[in-house]
Amino acid sequence: MMPAVCEFPFAAVVGQDALKTALLLNVINPRVGGVLISGPRGSAKSTLARALAAILPDNAEGRRPPFVTLPLGASEDRLTGSLDLQRVLSEREATFHEGLLAKADRGVLYVDEVNLLPDTLVDLLLDVAASGINIVERDGISHTHPARFSLIGTMNPDEGELRPQLLDRFGLCLEQEAVVNVQERIAIVQQREAFDRDPQAYVAHHADAQASLTERIRRAQLALAEVTAEPWVYEHIAVRCEAAGVEGLRADVTWHRAAQAHAAWRGAHTVGREDLDIVEPWVLAHRRTTQHTTPPTQSGTPPPPPGEGGSDAEREASSASGGHSGASQAQGQWGAMPPVTQKSVCVPAVDFPDMPAGTRAKQPVSAPSSRMRRGYQPGQRRAHADAEQPDWFATLIANRGHWPWQRLRYRKARTGQPVLHFILLDTSASTLGQRLLGRAKGLVDRLARQAYAAREQIVVLGFGNDGVTSILPRRRAPKDMLERLDAASGGGGTPIREAILRAARLIRQWRRQEAGLHIRTYLITDGRTRQSMAGLPSLGDCIVVDTEQSAVKRGRGRQIAEQLDALYRPMSSLESSLEVT
Repeated sequence: MMPAVCEFPFAAVVGQDALKTALLLNVINPRVGGVLISGPRGSAKSTLARALAAILPDNAEGRRPPFVTLPLGASEDRLTGSLDLQRVLSEREATFHEGLLAKADRGVLYVDEVNLLPDTLVDLLLDVAASGINIVERDGISHTHPARFSLIGTMNPDEGELRPQLLDRFGLCLEQEAVVNVQERIAIVQQREAFDRDPQAYVAHHADAQASLTERIRRAQLALAEVTAEPWVYEHIAVRCEAAGVEGLRADVTWHRAAQAHAAWRGAHTVGREDLDIVEPWVLAHRRTTQHTTPPTQSGTPPPPPGEGGSDAEREASSASGGHSGASQAQGQWGAMPPVTQKSVCVPAVDFPDMPAGTRAKQPVSAPSSRMRRGYQPGQRRAHADAEQPDWFATLIANRGHWPWQRLRYRKARTGQPVLHFILLDTSASTLGQRLLGRAKGLVDRLARQAYAAREQIVVLGFGNDGVTSILPRRRAPKDMLERLDAASGGGGTPIREAILRAARLIRQWRRQEAGLHIRTYLITDGRTRQSMAGLPSLGDCIVVDTEQSAVKRGRGRQIAEQLDALYRPMSSLESSLEVT
């Protein structure tokens, strides 16, 4: 008989107090919504997540809640459930095998490297996480079962970002630091060596500590319903969420639930400031859209701890300097300018030619292509030439009562492929003259509107102020994004190399997740940078839009396009082509 697999005990993990607490709060109140753990390799993310299974208290039926792992390579049927083919063949009845969602009901669903999860599985998780019910429907047969679970995910941010729709579904997010002091490093290695020598003895040695944790969780679960919150708690949460610029009310609800769970964990009957402060960064880390500041103290609200958010003098000094350092000054007169907001300038409909990947930038672009004259829109979906594949489920249903089968049913061919518009917008100080940034923002807004009409996805990254920032994370294109664009300030140097390298990493990740995804990249820049473009990767189907308007161009737009193997289009050429019919 194979020996039982021993997981490293939760109570024996050295340090990681914040992560331990966040995981325990989700066990106390599963309605908190799960935990996303983001951190570098070797930071005990997976160890703690898996160790949680051993300390879960028994449920009302006297059974330990399930802890189910969703592997990256899982099929849709394995996640949602599948048809029992053997039963259909032998008894001519359609029955379903339970999938991972059913097995995780009233327990924990764990996904390691959740940011690499294929989009098809992400979509399924989003649907079930929102409703708590999994519905499988095929050819007139429907199977429904409850699927309420806490979602725990771990990820390495260096390997790519998480889709914002799924990111928001995690109640709490913890960003693990890679820094570990010498004493902790020594203790971690010693504990690991002891576990590896004799796992079962090591687990037995920590059995009392594990049992104590389980009992404390059980008491907190029982006390949770009795924890109350005074009116100032709701006001404090609302003010802080508004200051953080969070979208919707999920952050408010999650914060309240997490604070209640923390009060129950420490044995209190009322939510206190301690509970609010501890869970605040975990609730807002992945939802904040504004810079972290301390709002004015509200009436009836306890004052914030000293030093929270920095002093006014420190913030004023930072604002006056524009957040720039020696790196900015190296960019010359452009980098010395502080961030400035510039409103979008309205741009009429824009047509880009359908250029395949690898089209050289040096090709002439003076005459609009035939596709443009026919009204071709950017990102238009291309037909697939996939071979027909049998749909075994539909075949079984269609041939019910007949053997051998009289006919085969085939899967419906896909008529197009999903399209993602990936926009890199230069927001450096050199784009502020002649309202170049405003005109570029207008172009981005027009592209977003056209993508919205085609029900396509869009991502917008800004590069300026000596960094790369997310203006719009990956999502289905919004109908209007002027407010987001207008909020993006311009200033500082031009970190174009960093932006291109980041874009290349994201493109590789998205293509691994969704092989049929077509990504069209738009690099909108005036080309004024001193950074070397040598050795940069190709961005595939890419268009470089040169926003520089001077008669004698001092920028390097065309050269950048050639080095990226991209199509080159001056902004003036785009604007003149708008009149073509």
